[in-house]
Amino acid sequence: MSDTDHWLECYARNQRDIRYRPAYTLAAGMLVLGLVAMLSALPVPDALYAISPLLNWGSVFLMASLVYYFIISVPLAIGMLPVIAAIMAFQLWLGTTDNWQRPFAALMTLAGVAGLCLSHYGRGGLRAVSRDIQLVMIAPLWALASLYRRLGIPL
Repeated sequence: MSDTDHWLECYARNQRDIRYRPAYTLAAGMLVLGLVAMLSALPVPDALYAISPLLNWGSVFLMASLVYYFIISVPLAIGMLPVIAAIMAFQLWLGTTDNWQRPFAALMTLAGVAGLCLSHYGRGGLRAVSRDIQLVMIAPLWALASLYRRLGIPL
């Protein structure tokens, strides 16, 4: 079993107990955006800022995720480029909202976790929610892999 298949199978196993699929989809997206926004709100060392003012912990996390996506599957990584670009654009826009970045990021993260709890309510509990948080960056990859399979694109 390849790394791609392993991670997608781990994520799929956790999806079996979802009670409210629309709430889960929205919550997973909010959690990804919220976590990246929270990381980007953290203070940045001067050395990192000297390289580029666009570099922050959120963008470093996204770049590391993209590198990992390329390691496990080049076609999926290429498909994830627009998603990563959209997350990065949202994160950069949120950075321009002076005092709202941290509260908005915290609110999105909490709403995402609450949505995950709601969608797993009674059928997987906190163990499934904590597993979802661990696999948060596999969620968009899993959705893209499902689309690729329907379209007959090899992973």
